[in-house]
Amino acid sequence: MGREFELKYGSSPAVLAALAAQYGSGREIQMETVYYDTPHRDLSQQRMTLRLRRENDETVCTLKTPLPDGSRGEWECSATDLQSGISALLALGAPKMLETLAAPGLLAVCGAKFTRLAVDVPTADGMAELALDQGFLHAGSKTLPLCEVELELKSGSEAALLALADSIVRAHGLTPEPRSKFSRAVSLLQGE
Repeated sequence: MGREFELKYGSSPAVLAALAAQYGSGREIQMETVYYDTPHRDLSQQRMTLRLRRENDETVCTLKTPLPDGSRGEWECSATDLQSGISALLALGAPKMLETLAAPGLLAVCGAKFTRLAVDVPTADGMAELALDQGFLHAGSKTLPLCEVELELKSGSEAALLALADSIVRAHGLTPEPRSKFSRAVSLLQGE
């Protein structure tokens, strides 16, 4: 299991362009994500997020779970489909509860389609990934524009990532986005 520590900020196309100019062109990744849950939202009730995401020419299955310190546990593997992805995630040590919860069947709940510009940025004692995402979230026939900045710790301390984030936020007037892409897309289903 990996431990995910990331920060998200609402943004605008102009700010994304300014950050790309400041930090370099990075890697462009076309992403199309489908989030899954049971008909009774059993995964969501456990604060688990299961997705299958196409990243350019690769398909990746990911499970995220809450950790006691507020960060997220993350298991990720290449997968051609959801079932093979779940099997591989379990083999990597994902919670056995996933198999139990998924047994009655899973449905596509919502998704996202966006372009990510990913840039490796040094911190004071390690490395972060600066992700500039632009596209849309969707659920049923509803869509919501997506324009955000993510900073994810790859190595080093959380304090160094927070310092980098603080400098970017002050320079570009970013607004913290506490909700995940999944929770914002689900809110479309609920009419929020």
